[in-house]
Amino acid sequence: MSLRLQPVQVVTGSSDTESHLVFSEGFLVAVLVRLSDDHEDRSGMWFLEAGFGPVDHPDPPTFADLDDAQSWIEKRLAIRT
Repeated sequence: MSLRLQPVQVVTGSSDTESHLVFSEGFLVAVLVRLSDDHEDRSGMWFLEAGFGPVDHPDPPTFADLDDAQSWIEKRLAIRT
């Protein structure tokens, strides 16, 4: 399984706008948003703004970097297939 990330800007209602759409096999599975300096100790980390299908989560996680986020998404997709 391979993921494709597409950089986008997302209106989140805060200064967190740097984002990536995450696709798997042509399907949108997640939206990741980079946390701004407003988040102090979590600044620069990536947040699961939205997950779809098996990537949906009631308590969206935060990731140290995009590699960690992609690994987590791949595991969620593998569990549900």
